[in-house]
Amino acid sequence: MTRPDHDGAAAGPQARFFCAEAARLRSDPAAGTAPHGTTWVLVEYPGGWPPNGFDGLPLDPGTKQRVFTAAQAVRARILLIRRHGRRAADGPRRWAVLRYDDHGAHRATWGVWHRDEDLAGIAEALAAPGPPPPDPSGPPVVLVCAHGTHDACCAVRGRPVARALSERWPDLVWECSHVGGDRFAANVVVVPDGVYYGGLDAASSLPVVEAHLADRVHADHLRGYTDLFPPQQTAVAALLGRFGPAGRHHYTVEDTTRDDDRWLVRVRGRSSDAPAYEVEIRSHRTPRRQLTCRGLSMSSTAVYEAVSIAVVRP
Repeated sequence: MTRPDHDGAAAGPQARFFCAEAARLRSDPAAGTAPHGTTWVLVEYPGGWPPNGFDGLPLDPGTKQRVFTAAQAVRARILLIRRHGRRAADGPRRWAVLRYDDHGAHRATWGVWHRDEDLAGIAEALAAPGPPPPDPSGPPVVLVCAHGTHDACCAVRGRPVARALSERWPDLVWECSHVGGDRFAANVVVVPDGVYYGGLDAASSLPVVEAHLADRVHADHLRGYTDLFPPQQTAVAALLGRFGPAGRHHYTVEDTTRDDDRWLVRVRGRSSDAPAYEVEIRSHRTPRRQLTCRGLSMSSTAVYEAVSIAVVRP
């Protein structure tokens, strides 16, 4: 007996593969899986999103190339955004350039676009960092990946989370296009804080985001900080798991050394008298497996795990 899939097409008798469900059954570790990056470009596009996001939009080719080139120059990630429910935007659509500042300031430039050519303002904003914001601790943007044409799990698991968060924080929350790590859906990214959370559902997403907005990052559901590399992300997550939640900038990575598959990451707390910790990280490759709903090829991934935490004596 066949059953309809999520796009309404008939599927065969074999159960449909969902990458997030498979990852949960395997207990895939989420720590250390946040993609590196400190600059984001957001483009409001309330209609249907092509699988390749911004690249696939039917925009003026010259403008699109200008935005893409400017983003590539600073390694910015371009994400499409929309309010939950795909309702038509009232008035002009918005765009934003958001930058992470390791001192905690939220550098954000927002604009509006009526015509494709208006998006050229993104390239100008990327070329100039701009002055510090008047409110450096202003509210961040909460993005929920709900890019169903890219991966089914992003829609199946992301949209209920987007609905729950939007009801609570309607001005902060947007659905967004692909952010990476489909198997950890539902994924929530807080920018420009640069914090990835994964494996969320409607119920768990509320306390996670509430704690984040109160500057309390928990180890549960944390994928990592985007200004750090995987072993460093894993080290900070291990400290949060051992000592409890802390602010986004509570821990500073002081040094990272590698010896084959072993990493030593030295991390210090924010206060002047805080101890330093040396976190040992071990890495290994997983067996080849299907990692996304659409990608039928088998891939191996690197996994980083904290094996010890030691206080560094002066």
